Amino acid sequence: MKSDIAISQSACLSAITDVAAAAGIQPQELIPQGQYKAKLSYSLLNRASNAPQGKLVLVTAITPTPLGEGKTVTTIGLSQGLKAIGKKVMACIRQPSMGPVFGVKGGAAGGGYSQVAPMEELNLHLTGDIHAVTAAHNLAAAAIDARLYHELRHGEAFEAKTGMTPLGLQADSVVWGRVVDMNDRALRKITIGQNEPGKTINGIERESGFDISAASELMAILALASDLKDLRARLGRVVLAYSKTGQPVTAEDIGVAGAMAAILRDAAQPTLMQSLEGVPTLVHAGPFANIAHGNSSIIADRMALGLADVVVTEAGFGSDMGFEKACNIKARAAGRGPDAAVVVATLRGLKANSGRYDLRPGQPLPESIFNEDAEALAGGFANLKWHIDNAARYGVPVVVALNRFPDDSDAELQWLADKVKEAGAQVALSEAFAKGGEGAIELAQAVMAALSQPAQFAPLYQCEQPLEHKLLTMAEVAYGGSGIELSEQAKADIERLTELGYGDLPVCMAKTPLSISHDPALKGVPTDFVVPVRGLRLCAGAGFIYVLTGNVMTMPGLPEKPAYLSIDIDEDGNIVGIDE
Repeated sequence: MKSDIAISQSACLSAITDVAAAAGIQPQELIPQGQYKAKLSYSLLNRASNAPQGKLVLVTAITPTPLGEGKTVTTIGLSQGLKAIGKKVMACIRQPSMGPVFGVKGGAAGGGYSQVAPMEELNLHLTGDIHAVTAAHNLAAAAIDARLYHELRHGEAFEAKTGMTPLGLQADSVVWGRVVDMNDRALRKITIGQNEPGKTINGIERESGFDISAASELMAILALASDLKDLRARLGRVVLAYSKTGQPVTAEDIGVAGAMAAILRDAAQPTLMQSLEGVPTLVHAGPFANIAHGNSSIIADRMALGLADVVVTEAGFGSDMGFEKACNIKARAAGRGPDAAVVVATLRGLKANSGRYDLRPGQPLPESIFNEDAEALAGGFANLKWHIDNAARYGVPVVVALNRFPDDSDAELQWLADKVKEAGAQVALSEAFAKGGEGAIELAQAVMAALSQPAQFAPLYQCEQPLEHKLLTMAEVAYGGSGIELSEQAKADIERLTELGYGDLPVCMAKTPLSISHDPALKGVPTDFVVPVRGLRLCAGAGFIYVLTGNVMTMPGLPEKPAYLSIDIDEDGNIVGIDE
């Protein structure tokens, strides 16, 4: 079989104007960005919001493994399968960060005959939205450091000289770092504002650091804003520092929120692309699910739901990660939850979740994991059963997509399908990778059957509940643990955030994706674990409290053999080596 990029580059794609017209997008609502991609204007958002609304299908998965479960393949393949059975369908996915593209994960366009094309454009730059997030974030960082510098330099004369009220900033009060869309561990901790002895011309020296752009609160805001007005308001609420008296200093306070909004104006418009079979696909925002909420944008969903009968979107990692955050964070902001869930599973992924294998990213895979192994499959099924029950906990019907690989055992697939039915979920085989939409017709029919059932969506907790109660709910109900352990810092953070009036925000758990628990070593369905809470950070613009559990990196590093080693261009300027 051809490589993903070879399949994409040999595909016969439609002009984006034709894709838009078939989706019901009017010419004045389309802003072409070349032959195969276009931005969608805010006028479409207004029209779509007032149109009859389609059904929202959220694709999630078992606990992820280095083997890859094919969640994006299933998302795109399902949308193509729905098209094949005559449904008007659109897909919504996140924009890939270039950090993982050049690191170890590779691209995020799907794969085989179920991918978004041109895949190299999707994976590299696209229409520059992530660069806009980077620029707006770093403008705020420059603004707060400049304000700190000038307030300290002028002292009591600051107000008379500038006409602005001093904010009472100190070097250790700044909480806003910088970001870049690349994996670079050397930037995690840095010293800024270094000067020659006795000088301050380069600013105030202090410790700081970089996160990857996908971890920026602005990326979360881009995905959670309901429209341009909401985006602007959220930017104004972003907390950059605290005053000497402990009061939050926002982007609005220092006057930079408007400029940030100007940078992000065009980035707030989703990008229209297409699948290999012409399904209109909206690509927008790219928050990671282990450090943010891991879902594409509300704006994209709103546009698609007003145009299509069914909208297929996906949430990052397993159902304990992006799906949970879609239900407890995104759904609150959007005013609606999903109408059905699809849980993606593979034979090899379940065997890996049995705990019998020590799989690590970038390391050779044991041949035995591809062979029949009844005990390993039975051990791993517990993980799938947990994710089925977890998705159903939110009141939506669940379909399990068994993503088939060529060397999978028919007997094992049948055993697994029977076990899923016993667990109370619908199940369908998917061969979307090798066969495109034709290979996902069975899955599409199962999803339509699920959508015929009424959803009774409900989040896990009420925002009005105290922060500690919400954390306990996450540990005990969302993960199946036995409680939480608050550090002294976490206790202080809870008290401070509650006093400041932020205690009624939802919580966004930052944890490993490699286990349902906080500990990546705990495989399958761990129990009797206590979730440690190291600290809580305010994301007032995004509208959630960021909760640190365990050691979660917000700036990845490059592996020993990074993916960029294979990426190049040929003499005609074609990009080669992505996902090969």
